[in-house]
Amino acid sequence: MAQITAKRVVRPGAQVAATPSQYNASITVRYGSGQPRRILILLPGLFGGAGSLDRLARQLVLADPAMAVWAVDRRANLLEPLQTIQKANDAELARIAHDGLPALPPAQVSFMKDWGLDTTLRDVRAAVLEAHTLAPRVYLGGHSLGGVLTGLYAAYDFDGRPGYQDVSGLILLDGVPGATASAQLSLQDYQKGFNAGVVQTAGLNSLAASPYLSFDFFNPKRAAQGVAQALLASRAPDAVSPGTLTGYPATNLAASMIQVQKRYAALPFLSVSAGHATNVNELGSLPGVLTKLLVGPLLGHDPPLSALLNVHAVAGPQNPSLPVGWASDPDEISHSGDFVRAYAVPTGDYAEWYFPQRLALDILAARLSTKGTPFERLLPVTHNAEVTLPVLGVAAQNGITDPHDFQVYAASNHSSLTTASLPGYAHLDVVAAAEDRLARQIVGWLNKLP
Repeated sequence: MAQITAKRVVRPGAQVAATPSQYNASITVRYGSGQPRRILILLPGLFGGAGSLDRLARQLVLADPAMAVWAVDRRANLLEPLQTIQKANDAELARIAHDGLPALPPAQVSFMKDWGLDTTLRDVRAAVLEAHTLAPRVYLGGHSLGGVLTGLYAAYDFDGRPGYQDVSGLILLDGVPGATASAQLSLQDYQKGFNAGVVQTAGLNSLAASPYLSFDFFNPKRAAQGVAQALLASRAPDAVSPGTLTGYPATNLAASMIQVQKRYAALPFLSVSAGHATNVNELGSLPGVLTKLLVGPLLGHDPPLSALLNVHAVAGPQNPSLPVGWASDPDEISHSGDFVRAYAVPTGDYAEWYFPQRLALDILAARLSTKGTPFERLLPVTHNAEVTLPVLGVAAQNGITDPHDFQVYAASNHSSLTTASLPGYAHLDVVAAAEDRLARQIVGWLNKLP
Protein backbone atom coordinates (compact mmCIF):
# COMPACT_ATOMS: atom_id res chain seq x y z
CA MET A 1 0.00 0.00 0.00
CA ALA A 2 3.07 2.23 -0.10
CA GLN A 3 2.05 3.45 -3.56
CA ILE A 4 -0.85 5.41 -2.06
CA THR A 5 0.23 9.01 -1.52
CA ALA A 6 -0.47 10.71 1.80
CA LYS A 7 -0.15 14.44 2.44
CA ARG A 8 -0.55 16.25 5.75
CA VAL A 9 -2.43 19.56 5.39
CA VAL A 10 -2.70 22.12 8.20
CA ARG A 11 -5.12 24.93 7.45
CA PRO A 12 -7.03 27.50 9.56
CA GLY A 13 -9.67 26.03 11.82
CA ALA A 14 -12.00 27.49 14.42
CA GLN A 15 -10.72 30.77 15.81
CA VAL A 16 -10.55 30.52 19.61
CA ALA A 17 -9.55 33.83 21.17
CA ALA A 18 -7.23 32.62 23.96
CA THR A 19 -5.50 30.01 21.78
CA PRO A 20 -2.14 30.84 20.12
CA SER A 21 -2.77 31.27 16.40
CA GLN A 22 -0.67 28.26 15.33
CA TYR A 23 -3.05 25.95 17.17
CA ASN A 24 -6.26 27.33 15.65
CA ALA A 25 -5.95 24.70 12.97
CA SER A 26 -7.88 22.07 11.04
CA ILE A 27 -5.56 19.17 10.22
CA THR A 28 -6.13 16.37 7.73
CA VAL A 29 -3.92 13.67 6.25
CA ARG A 30 -5.12 13.20 2.67
CA TYR A 31 -4.92 9.94 0.77
CA GLY A 32 -5.61 9.28 -2.89
CA SER A 33 -6.77 11.38 -5.79
CA GLY A 34 -6.40 15.15 -5.85
CA GLN A 35 -9.50 15.29 -8.07
CA PRO A 36 -11.78 12.72 -6.46
CA ARG A 37 -15.39 11.96 -7.28
CA ARG A 38 -16.06 11.76 -3.53
CA ILE A 39 -14.22 12.44 -0.28
CA LEU A 40 -14.62 10.51 2.96
CA ILE A 41 -13.45 12.39 6.05
CA LEU A 42 -12.64 10.05 8.97
CA LEU A 43 -12.29 11.03 12.65
CA PRO A 44 -10.10 9.02 15.06
CA GLY A 45 -11.16 7.60 18.40
CA LEU A 46 -10.41 8.47 22.03
CA PHE A 47 -6.67 9.18 22.43
CA GLY A 48 -6.35 8.52 18.67
CA GLY A 49 -4.53 10.48 15.99
CA ALA A 50 -4.77 10.44 12.21
CA GLY A 51 -2.10 7.74 12.16
CA SER A 52 -4.59 5.29 13.67
CA LEU A 53 -6.59 5.55 10.43
CA ASP A 54 -3.65 5.17 8.06
CA ARG A 55 -4.13 1.51 7.20
CA LEU A 56 -7.89 1.75 6.64
CA ALA A 57 -7.49 4.93 4.58
CA ARG A 58 -5.02 3.21 2.26
CA GLN A 59 -7.27 0.16 1.93
CA LEU A 60 -10.21 2.39 1.03
CA VAL A 61 -8.31 4.22 -1.70
CA LEU A 62 -7.07 0.92 -3.13
CA ALA A 63 -10.67 -0.33 -3.17
CA ASP A 64 -11.86 2.85 -4.93
CA PRO A 65 -9.04 4.80 -6.61
CA ALA A 66 -11.49 7.56 -7.58
CA MET A 67 -12.12 8.35 -3.90
CA ALA A 68 -10.03 10.44 -1.51
CA VAL A 69 -9.89 9.77 2.22
CA TRP A 70 -8.99 12.52 4.66
CA ALA A 71 -7.98 11.36 8.16
CA VAL A 72 -8.38 14.03 10.85
CA ASP A 73 -5.81 14.98 13.45
CA ARG A 74 -7.42 17.00 16.22
CA ARG A 75 -5.60 20.26 17.00
CA ALA A 76 -4.12 18.80 20.19
CA ASN A 77 -1.82 16.69 18.01
CA LEU A 78 0.08 19.89 17.22
CA LEU A 79 1.36 19.85 20.82
CA GLU A 80 3.34 16.65 20.22
CA PRO A 81 7.08 16.78 19.36
CA LEU A 82 6.53 14.00 16.87
CA GLN A 83 9.25 14.99 14.41
CA THR A 84 11.80 14.83 17.22
CA ILE A 85 10.90 11.20 17.88
CA GLN A 86 10.63 10.21 14.23
CA LYS A 87 14.10 11.61 13.50
CA ALA A 88 15.67 10.02 16.58
CA ASN A 89 18.35 7.35 16.25
CA ASP A 90 18.10 4.06 18.12
CA ALA A 91 19.99 5.33 21.17
CA GLU A 92 17.73 8.37 21.45
CA LEU A 93 14.63 6.20 20.99
CA ALA A 94 15.86 3.87 23.72
CA ARG A 95 16.16 6.81 26.09
CA ILE A 96 12.64 8.04 25.26
CA ALA A 97 11.20 4.51 25.53
CA HIS A 98 12.75 4.26 29.00
CA ASP A 99 12.13 7.76 30.37
CA GLY A 100 9.44 9.27 28.17
CA LEU A 101 9.43 13.00 27.48
CA PRO A 102 8.41 15.71 29.93
CA ALA A 103 4.72 16.52 29.65
CA LEU A 104 3.75 20.10 28.91
CA PRO A 105 2.88 21.82 32.21
CA PRO A 106 -0.88 22.45 32.51
CA ALA A 107 -0.27 26.18 32.97
CA GLN A 108 1.53 26.29 29.61
CA VAL A 109 -1.48 24.86 27.77
CA SER A 110 -4.30 26.27 29.88
CA PHE A 111 -5.86 27.58 26.63
CA MET A 112 -6.96 23.96 26.03
CA LYS A 113 -9.81 24.67 28.44
CA ASP A 114 -11.66 26.07 25.40
CA TRP A 115 -11.04 23.05 23.16
CA GLY A 116 -14.41 21.45 23.61
CA LEU A 117 -17.08 20.08 21.33
CA ASP A 118 -17.73 23.38 19.54
CA THR A 119 -14.06 23.91 18.69
CA THR A 120 -13.59 20.30 17.61
CA LEU A 121 -16.64 20.20 15.34
CA ARG A 122 -15.83 23.56 13.78
CA ASP A 123 -12.31 22.33 12.98
CA VAL A 124 -13.90 19.34 11.26
CA ARG A 125 -16.33 21.61 9.44
CA ALA A 126 -13.45 23.61 7.98
CA ALA A 127 -12.26 20.38 6.34
CA VAL A 128 -15.79 19.44 5.22
CA LEU A 129 -16.33 22.81 3.54
CA GLU A 130 -12.95 22.64 1.80
CA ALA A 131 -13.72 19.12 0.60
CA HIS A 132 -16.87 20.44 -1.06
CA THR A 133 -14.70 22.62 -3.29
CA LEU A 134 -12.93 19.49 -4.60
CA ALA A 135 -15.62 16.82 -4.87
CA PRO A 136 -19.39 16.74 -5.47
CA ARG A 137 -19.99 14.30 -2.60
CA VAL A 138 -18.53 14.51 0.92
CA TYR A 139 -19.10 11.85 3.58
CA LEU A 140 -18.21 11.94 7.27
CA GLY A 141 -17.25 8.96 9.40
CA GLY A 142 -15.28 7.97 12.44
CA HIS A 143 -13.96 5.16 14.56
CA SER A 144 -14.94 4.80 18.23
CA LEU A 145 -15.22 8.31 19.69
CA GLY A 146 -14.88 9.49 16.09
CA GLY A 147 -18.19 7.77 15.39
CA VAL A 148 -19.76 9.62 18.32
CA LEU A 149 -18.39 12.93 17.02
CA THR A 150 -19.67 12.10 13.53
CA GLY A 151 -23.22 11.72 14.85
CA LEU A 152 -22.92 14.87 16.96
CA TYR A 153 -21.66 16.81 13.92
CA ALA A 154 -24.79 15.81 12.00
CA ALA A 155 -27.00 17.14 14.81
CA TYR A 156 -24.96 20.29 15.58
CA ASP A 157 -26.25 23.76 14.90
CA PHE A 158 -23.54 25.73 13.08
CA ASP A 159 -24.94 29.24 13.43
CA GLY A 160 -28.32 28.26 12.07
CA ARG A 161 -27.22 25.53 9.65
CA PRO A 162 -27.54 21.90 10.80
CA GLY A 163 -24.43 19.82 10.29
CA TYR A 164 -26.28 17.06 8.46
CA GLN A 165 -26.80 19.45 5.55
CA ASP A 166 -23.01 19.52 4.97
CA VAL A 167 -22.54 15.83 4.15
CA SER A 168 -24.11 13.06 2.08
CA GLY A 169 -23.85 10.20 4.58
CA LEU A 170 -22.40 9.01 7.89
CA ILE A 171 -20.13 6.02 8.61
CA LEU A 172 -19.98 4.94 12.27
CA LEU A 173 -17.21 2.43 13.01
CA ASP A 174 -17.76 0.75 16.39
CA GLY A 175 -18.87 4.04 17.89
CA VAL A 176 -22.24 5.83 17.94
CA PRO A 177 -23.82 8.68 19.93
CA GLY A 178 -25.89 7.52 22.85
CA ALA A 179 -24.68 3.91 22.94
CA THR A 180 -22.70 4.49 26.11
CA ALA A 181 -24.54 7.59 27.31
CA SER A 182 -24.49 8.09 31.04
CA ALA A 183 -27.20 9.81 33.04
CA GLN A 184 -27.65 13.45 32.11
CA LEU A 185 -25.11 15.70 33.84
CA SER A 186 -26.48 18.56 35.88
CA LEU A 187 -25.24 22.05 35.13
CA GLN A 188 -23.57 22.05 38.56
CA ASP A 189 -21.71 18.82 37.76
CA TYR A 190 -20.61 20.29 34.45
CA GLN A 191 -19.29 23.45 36.07
CA LYS A 192 -17.82 22.09 39.31
CA GLY A 193 -16.95 18.49 38.46
CA PHE A 194 -18.46 15.22 39.53
CA ASN A 195 -17.60 11.80 40.87
CA ALA A 196 -17.21 9.22 38.09
CA GLY A 197 -16.64 5.82 39.63
CA VAL A 198 -13.51 6.07 41.75
CA VAL A 199 -12.22 9.38 40.39
CA GLN A 200 -13.25 13.00 40.77
CA THR A 201 -13.66 14.51 37.31
CA ALA A 202 -12.76 18.14 36.67
CA GLY A 203 -15.54 20.56 35.81
CA LEU A 204 -15.53 23.62 33.59
CA ASN A 205 -14.37 25.90 36.39
CA SER A 206 -11.14 23.95 36.98
CA LEU A 207 -10.12 23.08 33.41
CA ALA A 208 -7.37 25.70 33.27
CA ALA A 209 -5.53 23.72 35.95
CA SER A 210 -6.38 20.32 34.37
CA PRO A 211 -6.63 20.97 30.63
CA TYR A 212 -5.87 17.45 29.36
CA LEU A 213 -6.70 13.90 30.44
CA SER A 214 -3.97 12.01 32.24
CA PHE A 215 -4.35 8.46 33.59
CA ASP A 216 -1.88 5.81 34.69
CA PHE A 217 -2.70 3.75 31.61
CA PHE A 218 -2.45 6.72 29.20
CA ASN A 219 -0.79 10.10 29.63
CA PRO A 220 1.65 12.25 27.63
CA LYS A 221 4.74 10.58 29.07
CA ARG A 222 3.38 7.11 28.39
CA ALA A 223 2.32 8.19 24.88
CA ALA A 224 5.90 9.30 24.11
CA GLN A 225 7.21 6.00 25.44
CA GLY A 226 4.70 4.14 23.27
CA VAL A 227 5.73 5.90 20.05
CA ALA A 228 9.44 5.36 20.75
CA GLN A 229 8.86 1.72 21.67
CA ALA A 230 6.83 1.13 18.50
CA LEU A 231 9.60 2.62 16.35
CA LEU A 232 12.14 0.36 18.05
CA ALA A 233 9.82 -2.60 17.51
CA SER A 234 9.53 -1.82 13.81
CA ARG A 235 13.33 -1.57 13.48
CA ALA A 236 14.46 -4.43 15.73
CA PRO A 237 11.45 -6.48 16.89
CA ASP A 238 13.44 -9.23 18.65
CA ALA A 239 15.94 -7.03 20.48
CA VAL A 240 15.40 -6.58 24.22
CA SER A 241 13.38 -3.47 25.00
CA PRO A 242 15.12 -0.69 26.92
CA GLY A 243 11.79 0.71 28.03
CA THR A 244 9.75 0.71 31.19
CA LEU A 245 6.36 -0.03 29.62
CA THR A 246 6.90 -3.49 31.07
CA GLY A 247 8.48 -4.15 34.44
CA TYR A 248 10.26 -7.28 33.16
CA PRO A 249 12.57 -8.18 30.23
CA ALA A 250 10.69 -8.26 26.93
CA THR A 251 11.51 -7.89 23.27
CA ASN A 252 10.74 -4.60 21.57
CA LEU A 253 7.74 -6.13 19.81
CA ALA A 254 6.39 -7.76 22.96
CA ALA A 255 6.80 -4.55 24.97
CA SER A 256 4.70 -2.73 22.37
CA MET A 257 1.99 -5.32 21.81
CA ILE A 258 1.35 -6.33 25.43
CA GLN A 259 -0.09 -2.85 25.97
CA VAL A 260 -2.86 -3.39 23.41
CA GLN A 261 -3.34 -7.10 22.65
CA LYS A 262 -6.89 -7.97 23.67
CA ARG A 263 -5.85 -10.50 26.32
CA TYR A 264 -3.84 -7.92 28.24
CA ALA A 265 -5.35 -4.54 27.29
CA ALA A 266 -6.92 -2.90 30.32
CA LEU A 267 -9.80 -1.48 28.28
CA PRO A 268 -11.80 -2.76 25.29
CA PHE A 269 -11.25 0.45 23.31
CA LEU A 270 -7.48 -0.12 23.48
CA SER A 271 -7.46 -3.72 22.23
CA VAL A 272 -6.36 -5.45 19.03
CA SER A 273 -6.16 -9.10 17.92
CA ALA A 274 -2.54 -9.47 16.87
CA GLY A 275 -0.44 -12.42 18.04
CA HIS A 276 0.41 -13.62 21.53
CA ALA A 277 3.13 -13.41 24.15
CA THR A 278 5.68 -16.24 24.41
CA ASN A 279 7.84 -17.36 27.34
CA VAL A 280 5.29 -15.77 29.60
CA ASN A 281 3.96 -16.12 33.14
CA GLU A 282 0.46 -14.71 33.54
CA LEU A 283 -1.65 -13.64 36.49
CA GLY A 284 -4.91 -11.83 37.09
CA SER A 285 -4.59 -8.07 36.78
CA LEU A 286 -5.87 -6.01 39.71
CA PRO A 287 -4.67 -2.78 38.00
CA GLY A 288 -6.60 -3.81 34.91
CA VAL A 289 -9.78 -4.34 36.95
CA LEU A 290 -9.32 -0.96 38.65
CA THR A 291 -8.76 0.72 35.29
CA LYS A 292 -12.02 -0.71 33.93
CA LEU A 293 -13.85 0.49 37.04
CA LEU A 294 -12.23 3.91 36.75
CA VAL A 295 -12.72 4.63 33.06
CA GLY A 296 -16.03 2.86 32.46
CA PRO A 297 -18.14 5.58 34.12
CA LEU A 298 -16.17 8.27 32.26
CA LEU A 299 -17.23 6.61 29.01
CA GLY A 300 -20.81 6.38 30.21
CA HIS A 301 -21.09 2.71 31.08
CA ASP A 302 -20.05 0.26 33.75
CA PRO A 303 -18.03 -2.78 32.68
CA PRO A 304 -19.84 -6.13 32.96
CA LEU A 305 -18.65 -8.66 35.53
CA SER A 306 -17.38 -10.94 32.74
CA ALA A 307 -15.06 -8.17 31.56
CA LEU A 308 -13.68 -7.72 35.07
CA LEU A 309 -13.02 -11.43 35.47
CA ASN A 310 -11.31 -11.76 32.08
CA VAL A 311 -8.38 -9.42 32.77
CA HIS A 312 -4.88 -10.84 32.44
CA ALA A 313 -1.44 -9.44 33.06
CA VAL A 314 2.09 -10.58 32.35
CA ALA A 315 4.09 -11.30 35.50
CA GLY A 316 7.32 -11.82 33.60
CA PRO A 317 9.19 -14.44 31.59
CA GLN A 318 8.58 -18.10 32.31
CA ASN A 319 12.27 -18.79 31.64
CA PRO A 320 14.01 -15.87 33.40
CA SER A 321 17.11 -16.26 31.23
CA LEU A 322 15.11 -15.11 28.19
CA PRO A 323 12.82 -12.12 27.62
CA VAL A 324 9.09 -12.33 27.05
CA GLY A 325 8.65 -12.59 23.28
CA TRP A 326 5.91 -12.20 20.70
CA ALA A 327 4.63 -14.55 18.01
CA SER A 328 2.01 -14.45 15.28
CA ASP A 329 -1.18 -16.51 15.29
CA PRO A 330 -2.45 -18.24 12.14
CA ASP A 331 -5.93 -16.78 12.58
CA GLU A 332 -4.99 -13.29 13.81
CA ILE A 333 -6.97 -10.40 12.34
CA SER A 334 -4.28 -7.73 12.63
CA HIS A 335 -0.53 -8.21 12.26
CA SER A 336 1.73 -7.02 15.05
CA GLY A 337 4.46 -5.91 12.65
CA ASP A 338 2.00 -3.84 10.65
CA PHE A 339 0.58 -2.38 13.85
CA VAL A 340 3.89 -1.06 15.20
CA ARG A 341 4.96 0.23 11.77
CA ALA A 342 1.73 2.23 11.55
CA TYR A 343 2.10 3.64 15.06
CA ALA A 344 4.35 6.49 13.89
CA VAL A 345 4.10 7.29 10.18
CA PRO A 346 5.65 10.39 8.55
CA THR A 347 2.30 12.20 8.45
CA GLY A 348 1.32 11.61 12.10
CA ASP A 349 1.07 9.02 14.83
CA TYR A 350 -1.45 6.62 16.31
CA ALA A 351 -2.11 8.57 19.49
CA GLU A 352 -3.35 11.95 20.69
CA TRP A 353 -1.07 12.65 23.63
CA TYR A 354 -2.99 15.62 25.01
CA PHE A 355 -6.71 14.85 24.87
CA PRO A 356 -8.66 17.98 25.93
CA GLN A 357 -10.57 17.43 29.16
CA ARG A 358 -13.11 19.99 27.92
CA LEU A 359 -13.97 17.76 24.94
CA ALA A 360 -14.52 14.75 27.21
CA LEU A 361 -16.73 16.87 29.50
CA ASP A 362 -18.77 18.27 26.61
CA ILE A 363 -19.40 14.83 25.11
CA LEU A 364 -20.70 13.57 28.45
CA ALA A 365 -23.00 16.59 28.66
CA ALA A 366 -24.20 16.37 25.05
CA ARG A 367 -24.99 12.65 24.99
CA LEU A 368 -27.30 12.14 21.97
CA SER A 369 -28.94 15.58 21.96
CA THR A 370 -29.03 18.70 24.14
CA LYS A 371 -32.53 19.70 23.05
CA GLY A 372 -34.47 20.73 26.16
CA THR A 373 -31.47 20.37 28.50
CA PRO A 374 -29.47 23.04 30.39
CA PHE A 375 -26.77 22.70 27.68
CA GLU A 376 -28.95 23.53 24.67
CA ARG A 377 -27.43 26.98 24.11
CA LEU A 378 -23.87 26.10 25.13
CA LEU A 379 -23.72 22.84 23.14
CA PRO A 380 -26.33 23.13 20.38
CA VAL A 381 -26.64 19.43 19.49
CA THR A 382 -30.26 20.18 18.67
CA HIS A 383 -30.98 18.69 15.24
CA ASN A 384 -30.71 14.95 15.96
CA ALA A 385 -34.37 14.27 15.27
CA GLU A 386 -34.06 15.91 11.84
CA VAL A 387 -31.11 13.85 10.54
CA THR A 388 -32.21 12.11 7.33
CA LEU A 389 -28.86 10.86 6.06
CA PRO A 390 -27.94 7.32 5.04
CA VAL A 391 -25.91 5.77 7.86
CA LEU A 392 -23.57 2.77 7.82
CA GLY A 393 -23.05 1.35 11.31
CA VAL A 394 -20.27 -1.20 11.74
CA ALA A 395 -19.90 -3.20 14.98
CA ALA A 396 -16.84 -5.20 16.04
CA GLN A 397 -17.85 -8.47 17.69
CA ASN A 398 -15.42 -7.89 20.57
CA GLY A 399 -15.62 -4.11 20.43
CA ILE A 400 -17.79 -1.54 22.17
CA THR A 401 -20.98 -1.54 20.06
CA ASP A 402 -23.43 -4.00 18.56
CA PRO A 403 -25.98 -3.58 15.74
CA HIS A 404 -28.71 -2.75 18.25
CA ASP A 405 -26.82 0.40 19.30
CA PHE A 406 -27.01 1.69 15.74
CA GLN A 407 -30.69 0.79 15.53
CA VAL A 408 -31.35 2.83 18.67
CA TYR A 409 -29.50 5.78 17.13
CA ALA A 410 -31.42 5.54 13.84
CA ALA A 411 -34.71 5.29 15.75
CA SER A 412 -33.96 8.69 17.31
CA ASN A 413 -34.01 10.38 13.89
CA HIS A 414 -34.98 9.62 10.30
CA SER A 415 -31.72 8.07 9.13
CA SER A 416 -31.67 5.23 6.64
CA LEU A 417 -29.56 2.62 8.45
CA THR A 418 -27.38 -0.19 7.14
CA THR A 419 -25.54 -2.30 9.71
CA ALA A 420 -22.59 -4.65 9.37
CA SER A 421 -20.70 -6.81 11.84
CA LEU A 422 -17.04 -7.82 11.93
CA PRO A 423 -16.82 -11.33 13.46
CA GLY A 424 -13.93 -11.83 15.85
CA TYR A 425 -12.74 -8.23 15.61
CA ALA A 426 -11.53 -6.35 18.67
CA HIS A 427 -12.05 -2.59 18.75
CA LEU A 428 -8.73 -1.55 17.19
CA ASP A 429 -8.94 -4.31 14.56
CA VAL A 430 -11.55 -2.14 12.86
CA VAL A 431 -8.78 0.21 11.72
CA ALA A 432 -5.77 -2.14 11.96
CA ALA A 433 -6.96 -5.35 10.26
CA ALA A 434 -4.67 -6.87 7.63
CA GLU A 435 -7.62 -7.82 5.42
CA ASP A 436 -9.57 -5.19 3.51
CA ARG A 437 -13.03 -6.54 4.38
CA LEU A 438 -14.19 -3.32 6.00
CA ALA A 439 -12.85 -1.15 3.18
CA ARG A 440 -14.76 -3.23 0.63
CA GLN A 441 -17.94 -3.02 2.75
CA ILE A 442 -17.66 0.77 2.95
CA VAL A 443 -17.00 1.21 -0.76
CA GLY A 444 -19.82 -1.19 -1.62
CA TRP A 445 -22.21 0.80 0.58
CA LEU A 446 -21.10 4.11 -0.95
CA ASN A 447 -21.58 2.74 -4.46
CA LYS A 448 -25.22 1.92 -3.72
CA LEU A 449 -26.05 5.45 -2.62
CA PRO A 450 -27.70 7.82 -5.12
